[in-house]
Amino acid sequence: MAQTATQRSWLDRIWGGIADQGRAFVRVPAADVKGGERARQLAAALVSERGEASGAALARELIASLRALTEAERLDVLRGISEGFVPDAQKLREAAEIYLREPTPETATRLHDAAEPPRQELLRRMNMATGGTATLVQLRREILGHLRQDPALRPLDRDLLHLFSSWFNRGFLELRRIDWDTSAVVLEKLITYEAVHEIDGWQDLRRRLLPDRRCFAFFHQALPNEPLIFVEVALTAGLASSVQPLLAPPADSQGSPPKDADTAIFYSISNCQEGLRGVSFGNFLIKQVVEELKAELPKLKKFATLSPVPGFRAWLEAEFAGDTPPLTEEELATLLPFAASFTAQKEVFEAATGGDWWGDAARAKALRGPLMRLAARYLVRSANAGPHRMDPVARFHLGNGARLERINWLGNTARRGMRESFGIMVNYLYDPESIAANHEAFVKTGRVVRSAEVDGRLQKG
Repeated sequence: MAQTATQRSWLDRIWGGIADQGRAFVRVPAADVKGGERARQLAAALVSERGEASGAALARELIASLRALTEAERLDVLRGISEGFVPDAQKLREAAEIYLREPTPETATRLHDAAEPPRQELLRRMNMATGGTATLVQLRREILGHLRQDPALRPLDRDLLHLFSSWFNRGFLELRRIDWDTSAVVLEKLITYEAVHEIDGWQDLRRRLLPDRRCFAFFHQALPNEPLIFVEVALTAGLASSVQPLLAPPADSQGSPPKDADTAIFYSISNCQEGLRGVSFGNFLIKQVVEELKAELPKLKKFATLSPVPGFRAWLEAEFAGDTPPLTEEELATLLPFAASFTAQKEVFEAATGGDWWGDAARAKALRGPLMRLAARYLVRSANAGPHRMDPVARFHLGNGARLERINWLGNTARRGMRESFGIMVNYLYDPESIAANHEAFVKTGRVVRSAEVDGRLQKG
C-alpha cells in the first residue's frame, strides 16, 4: 500500500511540475471572476487546448475552481457542461448520412467519433490533474443526488459512468487484505462505509479483524487510500444461520478460528464510493477472495454468504394489496388467534407481526411457516420478472453464479433486519465447480438455481 501511494505521489509531483510550466503558455481567467463563470471559462479553454503543459495547467485550475464553489454553483456549471458540450450537429448528420450510404467499419468509426460529445474529452483532461479522479467521483456523487429533479444532468452522468467503467476496469484494481496493521486512515473509512452491519467504533472493528475473520478490499491507484468495495468474512464450522453470533465478541480473547472451520461466510459487502454507482466490483471481488482463501486455508470446503433480503417486506405488502391473497387458508387460521376481530388477510398479518413479535414464542412459531414459504416464493421468482421486482441482493449473487442454498429464520434480529425482511437471511453458496453453469442459467433464462431444501420451503414453509 505504501509503495502504491508513493508511486502516485511521484506521478502527481511530475504532473504538477508540468502544470506549473504550462501556466506560461495559457491565459488563465482571473481569480476574481465571480461564481461559476471562471469555471465555465476554464472548461471551455481546456476542451479546446492542444498543448500538454498548458492543458495540465488549465485542468488543475478547473479542478480547484470547482472545489471552491458552493454545491449550487457547482451544479449550475455542471448543468452547462451537460447541455453545452455536445456533438457538432452538422458533422454528426454528415457522418450519419455517409454511414447510411456506405455502412462499412470505417464509416461506422467516423460516425462514432462524430457522435462522441466534447464532454467526454473535457472529463478525460480533468482526470489528468492531481486529484482529478477523486474530484470527478465526488462530482458524480453530487449529480446522482439531483438527477431526479434535474434531468438536464443526465447526459453528463452517463458520460461519467461510461468513463468510470473503463478507468475502474478490473485490470486496474488491486485486492488488499485489511487487518489491524493496515493504515488507520483506511481502517477509519471501513467504519464510515460499512453499509450492511454498522461497525460500532474501533473495538467492534478490531473484533472483525481477528484471526477468525478476514476482510478484503479493492483499491485503485488513483485513489490509494480509498477502498472502493470491501467484504467481511467469518471462518465457521458449517453454514452460519444468524448474523448476531458473527458480530458478537469472540469465544476466546484471541478470536481463534474453530478447529473444525470448513466454511467461509461472506457476511457483509459494502460499496464505498457513491460516485461509482453502476460500476461493477462485487462480482470480481467475491470470486477473487474465494481463490485467496482457498490458497491460504486449504481446509475450507464451502464459500457462502449470509445475506439480507431487503426487498422482502415491500414485496409482501404489495402481495397483500393485490388480487390474490398470499396466505393459504391453513396459514390464515394459524394467525387468527393473534388478530383480535380481524378477518381480512392483510389485517390479520399486520396484527400478528405488530410490535416485537419475534420475542413472543407463540407468535413467532405461528409466523415461521408462512414467512419462510413466502420468502422462498419471493426469492425463486425468475429474474425475467423485471429488474425492479427481484430482490437486489438475490439478483447480485445469483447473477454472480451462486446457488440459493438456505433460508434462515430470524437470521438478523436487529431493527433493520426485522424492518426489511422480518429477520430472514439467506445463504448463497459459491461452489467453484458450478459458478459458471449457474451464472449462465440465470442470465440466459432467469432460472434461479436452488437447493432441494429451498424447494421444500415452497411447499410447506
